[in-house]
Amino acid sequence: MSELSVKDGLAAMEVASYLRRHPEFLAEFPDIALALRLPREHGDAASLASYQLEVLREKNRDLNRRLHELVEIAHDNEQLTVRVHMLTLSLMRATTPAETVSHVAASLTEDFHSEHVRLVLFRAARDLPSVEWLITEPGGAAAMPAFAEFFKRAEPLCGRLQQDKLDALFGEQAPQIASAALLPIGDAGLLAIGSADPNRFHPGMGTIFLKLIAEAVAVSLARFPKTP
Repeated sequence: MSELSVKDGLAAMEVASYLRRHPEFLAEFPDIALALRLPREHGDAASLASYQLEVLREKNRDLNRRLHELVEIAHDNEQLTVRVHMLTLSLMRATTPAETVSHVAASLTEDFHSEHVRLVLFRAARDLPSVEWLITEPGGAAAMPAFAEFFKRAEPLCGRLQQDKLDALFGEQAPQIASAALLPIGDAGLLAIGSADPNRFHPGMGTIFLKLIAEAVAVSLARFPKTP
């Protein structure tokens, strides 16, 4: 106390008095507890040192948890990147519209584990396979008024779809779709991925990989002129 001025000494006494009346203060502000310098003695100081050590341990555990989560996310993203790359390569090798759309459906089903896939193309059905997952609409976006806002925004749409959209895309399988992702594929149409899991697709999810898939499909289909 001899090194303190009278004013500083009074302030220090007030702080000490406050801490005695509020022993929970350091628990609410652990950063202050960590910044304190303790005298090298036993007694109450030892318990405070133990508290500081426990705070550091808890911070370390939290950092380890966060690091583990980041590693898992990085691993998942790496796998997704490889799958998108493999899909892109297969689309580059496709030589016909039929081969292109078949690669899209196969990759999404087998590599991305998609339960329900629908590809809507704004072109005639000529030279395209007659399969359940492919919908041809030569009239273009104007022939699908239920998706007018979606085509206007030209951005992926994830979450629960309105019933008219579900019926138009999935037909009899619509009751099985609890969540879905709609992807515009340029001027070629749209790609829909449905899931029975209500949490598989949601509005807050990242869409970068979905956009990459949609762009790859759009560029691949643009190589083939529409047949009348």
